[in-house]
Amino acid sequence: MSTRDSGKADHTAKKSKPISRRGFLGGATAAAAFTVLPPHILGIGQTPPSEKITMAFIGVGWQGIYNLQTFLQDKDVRVVAVCDVFEEGTYMGRGVAGREAGRKLVNDFYDYKGDASGGCASYVDFRQMLDERNDIDAVVITTPDHIHAVAGMAAIKKGKHVFCEKPLAHSVVEARTMTEAARAAKIATQMGNWGHAKEDIRQLCEWIWDGAIGSIREVHAWTSRPGGWWPYGIDRPKDTPPIPAGLDWDLWLGPAQSRPYHPAYLPFIWRGWWDFGCGALGDMGCHMLDPVVWALRLGPPETVEASSVRLNSATTPLNTEIPGGKVHPESTTAAALVRWTFPARGDMPPVDVRWYDGGLIPPRPDELEPGRKMGDNDGGVLFIGDKGKLMCGCYGTDPQLLPESRMKAYKQPPKTLPRSTGHYKEWVQACKGGEPAAANFNYAGPLAEIVLLGTVAIRTDMKLTWDAEKVEFTNAPEANRFLNPPYREGWSL
Repeated sequence: MSTRDSGKADHTAKKSKPISRRGFLGGATAAAAFTVLPPHILGIGQTPPSEKITMAFIGVGWQGIYNLQTFLQDKDVRVVAVCDVFEEGTYMGRGVAGREAGRKLVNDFYDYKGDASGGCASYVDFRQMLDERNDIDAVVITTPDHIHAVAGMAAIKKGKHVFCEKPLAHSVVEARTMTEAARAAKIATQMGNWGHAKEDIRQLCEWIWDGAIGSIREVHAWTSRPGGWWPYGIDRPKDTPPIPAGLDWDLWLGPAQSRPYHPAYLPFIWRGWWDFGCGALGDMGCHMLDPVVWALRLGPPETVEASSVRLNSATTPLNTEIPGGKVHPESTTAAALVRWTFPARGDMPPVDVRWYDGGLIPPRPDELEPGRKMGDNDGGVLFIGDKGKLMCGCYGTDPQLLPESRMKAYKQPPKTLPRSTGHYKEWVQACKGGEPAAANFNYAGPLAEIVLLGTVAIRTDMKLTWDAEKVEFTNAPEANRFLNPPYREGWSL
């Protein structure tokens, strides 16, 4: 593949010092420096250009810059373009992001010293990028949730391999559509639930399949988010400040219904608005529920229901409920409890899966010794079997049989699952014709559907009966509108 730019870059490339993962994700200032070593120094430039996967990035904000940095290190990848509706600036006080920051990072990495007509191209509109560039093999999508499906489908229709951040889509119908389209196109896919590649989650699956805790009929998963990450339970702002220079607000809205710009919506805090994000469940559900879905071989649920607390995080003290209903029509909840019921699968019995967020947690198991933490700082999962209990942290991390004495006495079963070469590397290998990545859309799509069904239950405050084949709730037709919200004119899948 050619690595020259066939599109027009927005600005002349200038040498800069992009930020490190630690500096960017750990709260460093915008001035934090990251020495980007060119491939010949790292010894990763031995793959012939014709054998590299040429890659473009849609969304280079906080997580997008990290994804970009990660794929740049892969000797089988050549990044040729980045796209973002934001030009460049400090992102949440954590470092510089945006399309120009991404382009500079790429050009620095490849030690490109030419003018803007070559090197890495930058685009504002992903549709233009995909139309103009014939040299792109694969795209990485790291945008707000409401852009995932429109960007993903645009890439799939062009025959591009797709890596898309969780929760894969903003609605159930979007997730189903992306999954089916990717399967038909026979492209390589991967969702960004990176814990799926860890050793820990494989051990957890093997223990459960070994019968370590017997048949499982109850699972509890929890996270502390939203915490202070984004506002919740608030109305749309009334004032209309000017759109910042370098931001294309109309393109940021994408398929969402039009509204005036306001800094209450971005960056990252979009997760707290139903039109753009999916709240705490959308943020962490594909991570926390991944070991549950994999280990218990879960398919579609039979029912899903939720209860939640609507709090105004800006003006109302914690634990004070606002009159007028628990679920705000515009912004997400302060805390929610979701329950899915799943039917029997083979020799596995029916199971209830319960989700807790906003600081809610399940009862502490008697088998957990005093002083031991439930889960980890990001949350946890508790599997309850008829022969014992198993607990892990977020992403399936550090699985433990309870109590500790049971863990020490347990004889580890053989390793039956293939071990991962790394979440990102799996996908690159799949793009080159290797085995499908473990979290490809055939797995990740149904996982995302389970999560997104939970968000519908939260929004409706109802118990819903699900027909997966018909993609509808059979007992509450009024809830079906949340399965496929209408797009703004000019946007479609």
